Amino acid sequence: MHLRALGTAILLLGGTSAVHAASYEFLAAPEVDLNRVYRVDKATGEMSACQYGLATDASKDAKASIGTTLCYPPGEGGGPQAQSEYGLVASRHEKEGGVFRVDLRSGSMSICYVLNDAVVCTPPAK
Repeated sequence: MHLRALGTAILLLGGTSAVHAASYEFLAAPEVDLNRVYRVDKATGEMSACQYGLATDASKDAKASIGTTLCYPPGEGGGPQAQSEYGLVASRHEKEGGVFRVDLRSGSMSICYVLNDAVVCTPPAK
């Protein structure tokens, strides 16, 4: 009897870790000459983005000679939202540098983009 309960607990814990492993969604900006990828926390809606950056002469060393990853933290409107289920959608506009953060439960959307070294988002709207 105790082995069955232990087996059930292990299965439940294993399922929980799988849920936590898939807690982010990533999407490239639709702009064709921009190497930026956005990330959203699927539970909280918190946004961030990263892109490739060339190493400058001042920062060149053995590790930075191949370049660097530039990341932008959440800014105004890009921080955690109400708990829900969030995703990212890109427009088909090839010169658009931002993405849509969508609340899959309520149907509301925000436009998120990098501004002054942070990912900012418009207020959610339907």
